[in-house]
Amino acid sequence: QVRIVESGGGLAQAGGSLRLTCIVSGGTFDESAMGWFRQDPGKELEEISCISQNGDMTYYTDSVKGRFTISRDNAENTVYLQMNGLKPEDTGMYYCVVVDPTFSYANFGGGTKSSCRPYRYLSVRGQGTLVTVSS
Repeated sequence: QVRIVESGGGLAQAGGSLRLTCIVSGGTFDESAMGWFRQDPGKELEEISCISQNGDMTYYTDSVKGRFTISRDNAENTVYLQMNGLKPEDTGMYYCVVVDPTFSYANFGGGTKSSCRPYRYLSVRGQGTLVTVSS
């Protein structure tokens, strides 16, 4: 049974940095593409960044390109999101999610926005970690 635990959120000033951490247990982490998503109240889950199973492909939504960096450590079953140059609009609840397996394969549209989506057959989410950026 897959379990996901996110941490690292908090209050930051605009221009500041945070590092989100996601630890995954109970599954085949090194065979899973992973992603960070944000959900605002009353809105759907929005993709922020995804990373392929071996880290060779990444995707970033336009609003965070050049500011956020996703990475993973398969030996530690961990995914990170380094958030620099934070803006108030980055505020929200961030979730670490197992992503559709096609994200890891370029021949199947991997590394793109369309494949950076939650894996429909594994609807597991952690408690999330709240990021609040003050202006």
